[in-house]
Amino acid sequence: MTDIKPLSELRCEDPEHRTSGTDTEEEEKCSCVMEDSKRTLETPSLQELEEVLHSAPSSCRHGDEVWPNLYLGDMFMSHDKLGLWQLGITHVLNAAHGKLCCKGSDDFYGTTVKYYGVPANDLPTFDLSPFFYPAAEFIQQALTSGGKVFVHCAVGVSRSAALVLAYLMIHHHFSLLTSVRCVQQKRWIFPNRGFLRQLIALDRKLQDERINELK
Repeated sequence: MTDIKPLSELRCEDPEHRTSGTDTEEEEKCSCVMEDSKRTLETPSLQELEEVLHSAPSSCRHGDEVWPNLYLGDMFMSHDKLGLWQLGITHVLNAAHGKLCCKGSDDFYGTTVKYYGVPANDLPTFDLSPFFYPAAEFIQQALTSGGKVFVHCAVGVSRSAALVLAYLMIHHHFSLLTSVRCVQQKRWIFPNRGFLRQLIALDRKLQDERINELK
């Protein structure tokens, strides 16, 4: 993990200084949708997925807006309550809930921020899949109500990234590869092999459901 930049640099992109729902945001959404419409429905193998992840520049900041009003970051940013307030964050999803390095609770953030904790370990043997749908629903409800969400774990590249990918797959009907490429436009990510296998299984499940709906 290299080139972690200070949170102050992130604030130069504070949404307060940008127009909400800008043309740029819509263009980014459209580029992902157009890419998804061009690719086949084949789910990538683990090796193919890791090659895509390795292809991106291996640097990121303490927090990055990877989807309109959806931020992905690390524990440093999660502890900066002032910085989160300046960004207008209304919801926090902690994918490392209960870990000593990652503070997080309703009491920590106060009544102005809604908190959801996922007690995940960043191990290939940990089953993160039971949290895919609840976490995606938390993010979706926050965004559709006009909120801004910060999703994090310790470093912001594995546990939290996997949950953001699952959200894009479940609620925006993106393929796994398209979800990865969308997030890679803004932040380097690399979920562990166990999480990647679980995301591959989710991709196949969602594709099967859509095929069945067309029958």
